Amino acid sequence: MTKQQPALQQDFIMSAMAAIERDVEIAIQDLARMVAVDTSFPPGLGYDAFADLMMELLAPLGFDFDRVTVPQDLWHVAGGPAAGKRMNLVATRETGRPVCGLYYHVDTVPVAPGWTRDPLALTVEDDKLFGLGAADMKGTIAATLLALRAAKENGVPLFYDPMLLLCTDEEGGLYPGIRYLAEQGMLKGHIVNFNGSAAPRIWAGCFGIFNLQVTITGHAVHAGEGNRTGAGINAIEGALPVLNALSELKPKVESRASKLAPPPHASGPLKPQLTISAVNGGTAGGQVPAEIKILVSRRYAPEENYEEARAEIEAAVRACIAGTDLGIAIDLVGHLIPTEDPDGPHWPRWQKALSLGFGYRPEDFSKWGAASCSDFGYVQKAGFGPEVLLGGLGRPESCIHSPEEHTTRQDIIALAKSILAYLAADFAADCIPENGN
Repeated sequence: MTKQQPALQQDFIMSAMAAIERDVEIAIQDLARMVAVDTSFPPGLGYDAFADLMMELLAPLGFDFDRVTVPQDLWHVAGGPAAGKRMNLVATRETGRPVCGLYYHVDTVPVAPGWTRDPLALTVEDDKLFGLGAADMKGTIAATLLALRAAKENGVPLFYDPMLLLCTDEEGGLYPGIRYLAEQGMLKGHIVNFNGSAAPRIWAGCFGIFNLQVTITGHAVHAGEGNRTGAGINAIEGALPVLNALSELKPKVESRASKLAPPPHASGPLKPQLTISAVNGGTAGGQVPAEIKILVSRRYAPEENYEEARAEIEAAVRACIAGTDLGIAIDLVGHLIPTEDPDGPHWPRWQKALSLGFGYRPEDFSKWGAASCSDFGYVQKAGFGPEVLLGGLGRPESCIHSPEEHTTRQDIIALAKSILAYLAADFAADCIPENGN
């Protein structure tokens, strides 16, 4: 009887894999409901509604829930871009097994100009699924639901109790939800972070990023009085030297190179970046503009020092305003610190699971980092890790953070199979570290 048990469990797994392919349209329906909830950050007003939806979808799978709100004094900046309650959802199903955390950020970037489809209504065209957050990263949640339903319906014995971490403000926030959960000691086991790609990748870590909001103030008057001495101070015109100074600093910053291993498709080493990400100011043609806000985004390599990188920008900006009648304020409105090499004992088995789902060979995998950023540097800093597994749906052609973002039906199936295999007790059991392997 004992000898038959592994074979029986393999039968359960094979039935569940078939169910994933059969029921993928249910996952697509789930994804459509998720895309329809606007969780764009900034401002981040849809987190409560998204938590409601996730509780509805997860409750039939036997999960218990904790709704965890990040205190406002940790993330709020007066005049900053963020608004609304920072509602994180932790879904647990504890049976005494080891815990595996499954992480997702629920926020998306705002809708960019150029969409030809409704970004908040999932559009299905052949195998492609178009919608804001379809690849980054609501599609990964749909894949997880697909895997967990298949496991339940086919009686697949699990080795790990899944702990779903549905978190806020990864897209450039000042205090991401996963940081708060880590600092409050709410994380358990080890974590699979689904904010990655569908490539055969071993994560080597990533850059950090900080966003500075530069507010330049002048004095508003009737535009017809603008040519009278002392009548008004045009903040937008006064900001032109600041924009020029940032443009001149940009190539200096981007001439530096990181030692972090670049992706296989990169044309050279990973480099820091400085970007003028947003400019907002003025009200009407009949009024001299009294304020302009400039959002400066700086991606910094693990070798760089945050304080020095920030001081470099501030010095360039303040020098342009010195001696003028303009006012200036510089506020930190977003910051993700670099993630160190997250290697650890669970990676070999996760690679096997990805190979099962996506069809990769062992020799396909390579280790590389990215200039894209993660909120898991904070998780490591809080003492949880450094091991973090990485997976996801991103591909170069997925248009992540761009108009027409999409994933595919086949990638959702592949990721669901990978998740099911990794959680299952009988998959690659000789590679489970908790078993002493």
